Amino acid sequence: MIVVNTDFIPDRKIKETLGLVRGNSVRAKHIGKDIKAAFRGIAGGRVTEYVEMLTESREEALNEMVEKAEEMEADAVINVRFMTSSVMGGAAEILAYGTAVKLE
Repeated sequence: MIVVNTDFIPDRKIKETLGLVRGNSVRAKHIGKDIKAAFRGIAGGRVTEYVEMLTESREEALNEMVEKAEEMEADAVINVRFMTSSVMGGAAEILAYGTAVKLE
């Protein structure tokens, strides 16, 4: 599966647009990691607990989006974008979305 954030794939022609595909993930860290993150917030520096959480969420959302495209028998997903929002303190949603297409 080809996944790109552009509206084209170099040297390939789009034969058919299949539609929007998306995947999302909502994750939260456990209380121990939230406390560590809070201390890092006070002291300053990289909050690795949340970096890890968002990285895992992004991968999960992307994989779910690709699975949906495969169910549609797509060859690629173009115009891929990510959106994030805070659901509650310490929890975030990542949404991955794009356009599933068939290639010649």
